[in-house]
Amino acid sequence: MRHSKNRILTFFFTLTILTAYSLQLNATIRYVSKTGNSTPPYTTWETAADSIQKCINISVFGDTIYVANGVYQEQVVMIPGLALIGAGADSCEINTINLVTSQNYRSVQTADSALFTGFHVLVYNNSTWGIGIGVDGKSLVTLNKISFGRYGILNGSDAVVNNNIIENVSQGLRLINSNALIRNNNIFIDPNSQATIIAGIYVNAFDNNYKPIIDSNYIVAFNSHGIYKSFGSRPKIINNEIITNGIGVKLSSSDSAIVNNNSIIVPYGIEAVYGINNISTQYLQLYNNQVSGDYYYGVLYISPYNKVKNNLISNAEGVIEAWGNQNLLYEFNNVWNSNVSYSGFTVDTTNISVDPMVVNDDTTQGELDFHLQKYSPLIDAGDPTILDRDGSRSDIGLYGGPYGWTYTYQDLAPRPPHNLTAQIEEGIVKLTWNKNTEADFSHYRVYRDTTTIVIYDSSKIVGETPDTVFYDNLPPVTRETGFYYVITAFDSQGNQSYPSEEIVVLVTGMSEHPPIGYDGYRLLANYPNPFNPSTVIPYRLKEAGYVKLYVYDVKGELVRVLVNEWQEKGYYEALFNPTAAERQRANSFEVPMGKTYSDIATGVYLYMIHVYNGNRIPVFSDSGKMILLK
Repeated sequence: MRHSKNRILTFFFTLTILTAYSLQLNATIRYVSKTGNSTPPYTTWETAADSIQKCINISVFGDTIYVANGVYQEQVVMIPGLALIGAGADSCEINTINLVTSQNYRSVQTADSALFTGFHVLVYNNSTWGIGIGVDGKSLVTLNKISFGRYGILNGSDAVVNNNIIENVSQGLRLINSNALIRNNNIFIDPNSQATIIAGIYVNAFDNNYKPIIDSNYIVAFNSHGIYKSFGSRPKIINNEIITNGIGVKLSSSDSAIVNNNSIIVPYGIEAVYGINNISTQYLQLYNNQVSGDYYYGVLYISPYNKVKNNLISNAEGVIEAWGNQNLLYEFNNVWNSNVSYSGFTVDTTNISVDPMVVNDDTTQGELDFHLQKYSPLIDAGDPTILDRDGSRSDIGLYGGPYGWTYTYQDLAPRPPHNLTAQIEEGIVKLTWNKNTEADFSHYRVYRDTTTIVIYDSSKIVGETPDTVFYDNLPPVTRETGFYYVITAFDSQGNQSYPSEEIVVLVTGMSEHPPIGYDGYRLLANYPNPFNPSTVIPYRLKEAGYVKLYVYDVKGELVRVLVNEWQEKGYYEALFNPTAAERQRANSFEVPMGKTYSDIATGVYLYMIHVYNGNRIPVFSDSGKMILLK
């Protein structure tokens, strides 16, 4: 889930500002090139400077400097009112990695009313002190890439910092006594950093008079904080997407803050610290956030006088805890498919637990999308005193409320039924499966055939039911025959789901031999296939046993051990997710000696299961094939 609409608007905002900088009256346009020289005034490409700083040194307020492709190994210190425009972060590089410098070294230092754009800044390689860009005054820093160092961008002003990529740093942005607008940046924290405080965005101030806006940033912060507000400041933290195994948003002492419409996600299979952890900010507005994941300390940690409303907590585990309940308002929140307990306060009846019916909250089915479907019970179900952007009563969830979106609700089909099981009762096949939970769910349709089933063939329909149990009388046969079943789900509008897993029942033509249900051991086809970025491998155990599930490449080399443990009988799903996010968590799955997560490339992979009983005797094995497309 990315904020594409906001990014398009920001692009046009940035383009307008860039145009304004380049058209300033009485300004001189200068040029820098790797093939340039040391003779001013550098006013054509033919007479360009061979150094960025040389060109800056003869410039005045209002000048514009264009910098050609190349690697410039120098520190850059700008002057007020200067527009410094690189040829693009993909090809125009300011590299200070090997420069000997002091503790407070900045690769680039802007000045008031300056523009800095179009560069890749590689920071001094001592990650204890290196700073990518020091931002001063009302300057604009946009469309850059910053790599390495302790701080990607250090700001203590009213600057605008947007559409930058910041990677392999201890703190992406460090805001000290700042009223900056921080918007649409992509921040990737170094998970191996040894810094004391590691965070995507760190906010601190001497008092509460500073009000930075942190809006629509994408932050990947493993072994660290997504956004960490320390002392002072009244930040507005809205519309950010945070992927972490640490703390999504951490708030320390101040009198107020707004934390609205943020998505905080812990990747599948990882245990994290906190979703949102408010230590002592009293007048905190916590509205319309989406939080999911396994938190071993807590999903939410809230304080007296906090207003916690319209949030959606799904697929989560942990505690929602208040360290004091004086004037605490916890209302109109939805907790779904979660193992959540409450501590320190009482939950009132405005809070609900229903299927939110978001477009996609399953990483195996593509990009996450928390927009509500057309018949979601969370539409117009939030606090009635809070309005959506269209003026209607607020929705519960990520896109509701005044900082949310106005969008069209999609009418999507139900999820496919899961965990289809066949049993034989007095010669009749009994099918059971898990119940759908969508608010607009209507009924199920059962298909049967003697070969693999095409669900849109109406001649294969054997019945419909609103329940999760179906009994089928099989037709007579003269020889051993396999009958294949799948189930689909329908909603009230007639939308039909994809089919369930397929299951087979074997029968013979001799009356003394009743039908034989599937014996319970099965390795099912992965879904989706082909896949990107991840896929699920389902399997079923007839009895408890020790399970090993492996992934191999086509050369027969071991790529991943997905399961290596004793499991009880039943239906299981294992996630294979060879993405950048998963590569950050080397302890989640076993990685063969000499292999790294970056070795996972586009191609065909094999998965194989082995099951052993309590005597270590193999009782089942099978394999399948899947395709990764990047």
